[in-house]
Amino acid sequence: MARRQICRLALTRPRLSHTSPSLRRPFTSQTTSQTSRRAQSLIIAAIGAFCISGAVHVMAVQKPARLDARSLAELDERTKREQEITNESPMRLRMEKFIREQQKEIVSALEEIDGMSFREDTWTRPNGGGGLSCVLQEGNVFEKAGVNISVVYGTLPKPAISKMRENHKSVASDVENLDFYALGLSLVLHPRNPMAPTVHLNYRYFETMRPDGTSQAWWFGGGSDLTPSYLFDEDAVHFHKTLKEACDKHDKDYYPRFKKWCDDYFSNKHRGESRGVGGIFFDDLDDTVADSENTFAFIQDCLKSFLPSYLPIIEKRKDMAFTEKEKEWQQVRRGRYVEFNLVHDRGTSFGLNVPGSRVESILMSLPLTASWRYMYEPEPRSREQRLVDVLKTPKEWV
Repeated sequence: MARRQICRLALTRPRLSHTSPSLRRPFTSQTTSQTSRRAQSLIIAAIGAFCISGAVHVMAVQKPARLDARSLAELDERTKREQEITNESPMRLRMEKFIREQQKEIVSALEEIDGMSFREDTWTRPNGGGGLSCVLQEGNVFEKAGVNISVVYGTLPKPAISKMRENHKSVASDVENLDFYALGLSLVLHPRNPMAPTVHLNYRYFETMRPDGTSQAWWFGGGSDLTPSYLFDEDAVHFHKTLKEACDKHDKDYYPRFKKWCDDYFSNKHRGESRGVGGIFFDDLDDTVADSENTFAFIQDCLKSFLPSYLPIIEKRKDMAFTEKEKEWQQVRRGRYVEFNLVHDRGTSFGLNVPGSRVESILMSLPLTASWRYMYEPEPRSREQRLVDVLKTPKEWV
């Protein structure tokens, strides 16, 4: 008899019915009764051991349960509802908790400066994830401002895996597709006043998954940069100094390395000039650079440095007088900002190519107004020309 059938018989064996004493079969002696019961117990024990060994065998050879991106998203949502996120939680959930807290703090500070409230849009993705977009348009101080969180659970096809392995050799190569998780906080502020600079920030976390849902490879990225239309040296110095202080808490080499990376990355190569006066930028910070705990601590300090780096600048510049010609120059510089975001920016390209992406949130970074004037050149030795000169040859500000 097959093992499964024996187990089933053991579980469903008939029990003696509670009939009247006259209908029960008499036992000839007490010794015979005890012997019978002992034999019966031994048989049942043997069958039970046989069944348990079979179950252990099945468990030993059975493959781990596979969690696809959607199943992992559902598991994470349940974890966030039912458990407190602690230092023992998966890094992706700790990072999400942190940036949601920072989003609230930043939005609150900006609303206090502007006097108007952000519109909040919560959205979800069909295959897991979603986000919260906080956007302010035509405010008192900010013509357009966005502070967005995006969470994506998805699957990378073979070509995308090959591309990713150029920078991350730890990413699995012997697979046809690979589940991933991406999380980011993005911020862009476009002030009305041309004397007040545009500022951009992005901090993100990326993770690829094993079939059982555990992390296979991970890395952090991010940075913050300043884009003025009119250059005030003291503003650039303050902005860079604040970022350098955050970097120096972790590694003295971080600021010069990530400052150069920012100058190189935020470059309109077709124009031969930088997008702005820079800041810091880094990507692909994985276990070849530092462990996840130290890198997460670095990310936290950088993001927390944003308000101290920018609020003094916007407070100083938001109410300055300006002319129509200066507003026109701001529109031209915004055009260059758009060019970079649509032509060169990796984040914009990645977001627009993820199936089911929310286009409105991705293009939140674009200004409400911009202009492109044919063969527009600033006057020699003007403030506008000085900005262009700095953009063509980035400076060391601290």
